[in-house]
Amino acid sequence: MLLDDRKLKILQAIIDDYIYSAEPVGSRTIAKKHELGLSSATIRNEMADLEEMGLLEQPYTSAGRIPSDRGYRLYVDQLMKIDELNECEIEKIRSDMNIRINELSQLIRSASAVMAKITKYTSMAVSPHMKKSVLKSVQVVPIESGKALVIIVTDANIVRNNLIRIPESVTPAFLIQISNMLNEQLKGFTLEMLKSDILNEKFEKLTALPFRLIKPILDGIEELIITIDNPEVYLEGATNILNFPEFKEVDKAKEFLNILDEKKLVSDLLTNSVNDNNEIIIHIGNENAMEGIKDCSLVTASYSVGNHVIGTIGIIGPTRMEYSRVVSSMNYIRNKINQEILKLLDNG
Repeated sequence: MLLDDRKLKILQAIIDDYIYSAEPVGSRTIAKKHELGLSSATIRNEMADLEEMGLLEQPYTSAGRIPSDRGYRLYVDQLMKIDELNECEIEKIRSDMNIRINELSQLIRSASAVMAKITKYTSMAVSPHMKKSVLKSVQVVPIESGKALVIIVTDANIVRNNLIRIPESVTPAFLIQISNMLNEQLKGFTLEMLKSDILNEKFEKLTALPFRLIKPILDGIEELIITIDNPEVYLEGATNILNFPEFKEVDKAKEFLNILDEKKLVSDLLTNSVNDNNEIIIHIGNENAMEGIKDCSLVTASYSVGNHVIGTIGIIGPTRMEYSRVVSSMNYIRNKINQEILKLLDNG
């Protein structure tokens, strides 16, 4: 959509004012606050044109104008200036994320909390997608008679464990022997390769040990892999939405909070909102497919190991969002996550 420079400046002024005031913006306000060199009457006529073009809306007669979803889209794509974080904000992020972290899921949980604190919106994150992760080590640790703990560690230092039942005749020495064999045979495999038929076939041929003693351990590994394949969802600042006048209606706020309660919906929302170009993606209002968030904007970014996207972080809030602040915060935090992932891998 092509707009002349005057219309673009007026649209930007209206959106900037509305984001901070939450009140419809009138022509007199624009004429007084912004040095556009235009009369109130001229601005009013331009605002009427912008409304006809679907970029502004008038919530009620005699009110000023507010941006439409299309207006926000043009603003984000063409007019928004990305403000750099100030030193105080950067220091806050660094201090909150510089706690001793030795596992990737712990890092993502920490990043989600920081995003909510910095932006004042609701933050969401999905733990790493693990199918392509490489197995670094396996341990089978005796707990008590008839029980053992299977522990696997991936190349991203993600640790998972599973309590399994084993024959009571199995000794700690046997479990050490099995652990050594598992590491020798499985280290370097991606998790998606460790299916039960592959595990069973591999170990039936490799060992003279009774397979009935090994089978519960292999089953325990497969159960762990299935669990890892269902990513965790982290939410922070869910009730922040109640601080915005757009959500003062109880039913509207409840609908939003009910969606956040559905972890599968949130996971799908984030996973479907990224691309492979490492870009920050912004979905505004009706661009969101889910009915309950059509009055919201969703901003998402991916984090990576090397060139492989392994997870997603996001911010959701009203369409009257401080887009510049959210984008700059998310970009910094996403880069920080990627740096910390490399540290975890180097330390592993």
